[in-house]
Amino acid sequence: MARRGEGQTRLDDAARAGWLYYVAGKTQDEIAAAMGISRQSAQRLVSLSIAEKLIKVRLDHPIAACLELAEAVKRKFGLKAVEIVPTDPGSESATVGVAEAGAAQLERWLKQPEPLVIAMGTGRTLRSMIDQLSPMECPQHKIVSLTGNISPDGSAAYFNVIFSMADAVKAPHFPMPLPVIVSSPAERQLLHDQPLVAPTIALARRSDVTFVGIGEMNMRAPLLVDGFLKADEMEDLLQAGAVGEICGWIFGDNGELLTHPVNERVASLQIPARETSTVIGLARGRRKHPAILAAVRGGHINGLITDEDAARHLLAS
Repeated sequence: MARRGEGQTRLDDAARAGWLYYVAGKTQDEIAAAMGISRQSAQRLVSLSIAEKLIKVRLDHPIAACLELAEAVKRKFGLKAVEIVPTDPGSESATVGVAEAGAAQLERWLKQPEPLVIAMGTGRTLRSMIDQLSPMECPQHKIVSLTGNISPDGSAAYFNVIFSMADAVKAPHFPMPLPVIVSSPAERQLLHDQPLVAPTIALARRSDVTFVGIGEMNMRAPLLVDGFLKADEMEDLLQAGAVGEICGWIFGDNGELLTHPVNERVASLQIPARETSTVIGLARGRRKHPAILAAVRGGHINGLITDEDAARHLLAS
């Protein structure tokens, strides 16, 4: 019989401790006694269960201030759905809160019995959202990627979420076997016309719901950090007024897509029509405020999940 590794045994213990604490309601002293360990060890195991995402914590009680902000943002920008989560004052860059709310929203769509086409963007926030999904069986739905899953060096794009999502929910999935940005408009057209790609494009265009991240544009932006753009390209885009991007499509502060050579080389699919698809954007953090505002101004999304600070920025603009 194969021996279990020490790391796996510790994760098993963490899962047991986490279950006893969060589900069974046991104290750390009671967990220590039940597992035959010290109270300090029990505390460490409970912490490990959270750190390793063995336990997923969600807040079921709606916070009144967040509900009021959501309704005000929804009215001001004519959005179909808005969810506001509390702002974590000690964490500017983490996806905490937004990822959990996004996962809960996505699960509500996945639990619908009628077949749906669910389109997915990419990015760190969506990756965190998928990590929060509960395992389920959804063979009736189809998941389609809006963005390429190939990095500039030819490797698999790390923040492309379609494979991990499909593994979590056991649904048919349709990846986009392309880079996010290609070398020329002619190459983009050639790739989009390929027999393996064209059906995916057609499927994405009739999506029922779409989840996308909203990216900022600056010298620390993911498009630059992850190698999709060069530094001189980013500087030129900023000079042209770029403030945000969705699936690689770059827009200015009024929300209009920039007339720029880079946008002519984006191989990602256009965001599905908001008239027929619910397009939910996810983002938080002060550095993303201009991009979030531009995304709603430009009508790129008709649903939003963000935090209190971003909501107040939208209402003050």
